[in-house]
Amino acid sequence: MTDQPNLKQFLDEMGSFSDEAGAAGKAAAPSALPPIGHVVEIAGSGSQVRLDAAVLATLEPHPDPSVSMSGQVGSQVKMIVGSTWLIANVRTMRSEDGSEIVANVDFLGEGNRDSSGKLSHFRRGVTKFPIPGCPVHPVTSDDLRAVFAADDRAHIEIGTVYPTDDIRGALYVDAMLSKHFAVLGSTGTGKSTSVALILHRISQLSPEGHIVMIDPHGEYSAAFKGCGELFNVDNLQLPYWLMNFEEHCEVLLTTQGAERDRDADILAKLLLAARTKGKNLEQLGKVTVDSPIPYLLTDLNAILVNEMGKLDRSGDTLPFQRLKNKLDEIRADPRYSFMFSGMLVSDTMGALLAKLFRLPSHGRPISIVDVSGVPSEITSVVVSVLARMVFDYAIWSRTEAQRPLLLVCEEAHRYVPKDEHSSGQAVRRILERIAKEGRKYGVSLGLITQRPSDLAEGVLSQCGTIIAMRLNNDRDQACVRAAMPEGARGFLDAIPALRNRECIVCGEGVAIPLRVRFDDLEPEKRPASSDPSFASLWCQTGDEEGIIQRTIKRWRGHGR
Repeated sequence: MTDQPNLKQFLDEMGSFSDEAGAAGKAAAPSALPPIGHVVEIAGSGSQVRLDAAVLATLEPHPDPSVSMSGQVGSQVKMIVGSTWLIANVRTMRSEDGSEIVANVDFLGEGNRDSSGKLSHFRRGVTKFPIPGCPVHPVTSDDLRAVFAADDRAHIEIGTVYPTDDIRGALYVDAMLSKHFAVLGSTGTGKSTSVALILHRISQLSPEGHIVMIDPHGEYSAAFKGCGELFNVDNLQLPYWLMNFEEHCEVLLTTQGAERDRDADILAKLLLAARTKGKNLEQLGKVTVDSPIPYLLTDLNAILVNEMGKLDRSGDTLPFQRLKNKLDEIRADPRYSFMFSGMLVSDTMGALLAKLFRLPSHGRPISIVDVSGVPSEITSVVVSVLARMVFDYAIWSRTEAQRPLLLVCEEAHRYVPKDEHSSGQAVRRILERIAKEGRKYGVSLGLITQRPSDLAEGVLSQCGTIIAMRLNNDRDQACVRAAMPEGARGFLDAIPALRNRECIVCGEGVAIPLRVRFDDLEPEKRPASSDPSFASLWCQTGDEEGIIQRTIKRWRGHGR
């Protein structure tokens, strides 16, 4: 009996020791965080889980930001299935009975679960789904590092993954470029700066790259003056004879319907005669109206006058007269001199391709083609010529050492509009063809637009990687939602709530959908697209007369 108190004391001490050891073990184990809910429904990529509101409340002040955000819309949760962790994204939430929350989740992928419970070797897709009742756990920052860790493929880092401050978001360059990409965002969301950042990072990774960017507003020259070649109407010198027959028709024909068909037949005959005049056809091979063979505008005009003189009836000269008038107008207009001047007759095609496509690049892999000074009537034709040269060069150089080309189009909805009856169908057709077939020939297309709903049907769906910034318009949001993979739905719901210079990235260029905050770009690398400050600029005065005179001089001389 005397031993009983000692035995009781011993058992109490052992109990307290085991409690302390258990508490220490729980603190040390990776699974120390309690489950926050359980699975209630499984339906392929999207499923439902029940979350415990009381448990979520205890996690909110957690020092790990990923843990404190677990269960919120846009955050991630995880589940154990066999020896793997399954990662899912929370898409929607609703309250039930005040104490429980029902959340819809989209599965992103799975990773290995080692003996200590850590996640590693994350991969996209799900091979085995959980069953109802499976516990749902919060993710940690270490989990997210494993999920978003870039593999050995060539990649660029563009920013930090939401909601963390140190986990880097990576774009896989080959996957992104080989299947095209699109950058979408409303005006003022930081779209131009983000595009400049992406192109700067690609240029740093590939200093011998070959990038051509169509810049309709003259924004990007300031961003790439240190690492690219800049072209505008003063130094572009784009020869008119590079245009194919369809582009000639858009420039020279002024009629519609049956009259246009008749004028086009006459122009085709005249153009073929001008291209072959004085040429050794055996040396050139098969020559068509589309062949980029130099010809003189004076020859085209002389052949036109000669053909017009052969006719007996004056009424039949109208198509010839229309063509002659348009030709004379273009030759006399100084705005067209960058394309239709007399200096563009020599065969400069090789030198132009070398400069424009950066062959070789000499460490300046990007060409910025500023078309803001091009007359609006032929802007689409100029873009069509540049885009077609990229595509045709890729086709005809297939037997050579391949040099893949990237064509980036700012304000893409201007060139690939939804309206099939609008003007500028030549550029629409070539960009649609690049979107559909460019991958086979090593041509990548980058589309940048603030109005994805105005893009031609199917073009956006051809972009394997979509970088979506904030979009305020419902039609634009619906268009992006239709083009993105189903597993990204939870991320898409956040598009209207994105901050400036924040984006959702989905598709081939990322391992899983990302929400990324773009890095800050050095001031000297930013495009000239910042908004003027009305409040501060309207407080300034002085030299108004000089400003007006200098502006009128540039206005009348078209920038010269």
